[in-house]
Amino acid sequence: MSDKKHHNHKDDEVDGLNAKEPETSENSETVNVNTDPGELESLRQKLNAAEAKSAENLDGWQRAVAEFQNYKKRMDRDRESEKAYMKGDLIKKVLPVLDDLERAMLNRPEQDAWVNGIELVTRKLHTILEAEGLERIEAKGSAFDPNFHEAISYESVEGVESGHIIAIVQNGYMLGDRVIRPALVRVAK
Repeated sequence: MSDKKHHNHKDDEVDGLNAKEPETSENSETVNVNTDPGELESLRQKLNAAEAKSAENLDGWQRAVAEFQNYKKRMDRDRESEKAYMKGDLIKKVLPVLDDLERAMLNRPEQDAWVNGIELVTRKLHTILEAEGLERIEAKGSAFDPNFHEAISYESVEGVESGHIIAIVQNGYMLGDRVIRPALVRVAK
């Protein structure tokens, strides 16, 4: 057996009263009942001031977090925008090559073997540019729109309504909602 005494709760009772210490939680505070009312009011004011400061700090922290998230979103948008402009600038530099290939295809000789190779290269270039989001601006027969078209001449043509496009001199292209190059067109007077 052990040397420890067996503790009996009945030993804690004195004259029928329970001598157990009252249970207290770790967070409970003891208040001296004999506390001066002025001192109690002072403690309440300090508590209210501490709670107000805590709320102010929480509000400031929440604002800082929100500002950082907004900054991060803005930086992501700016990065995407910059990427789109860089892609557009690169594609704009390639468009004259595409124009030359398309002109070569319009004036191709019937019997030359190299024509099939040029046609294949032209189709591949179209496919690559379309995969990057490039779209041709459809213009022929539509109303002239200075946002998408650049007029190089105004001509009187019977059977075509004034302000409508007669012919496309050079194709125009868009990348997403941005005009990379307006279509060069001839417009009816």
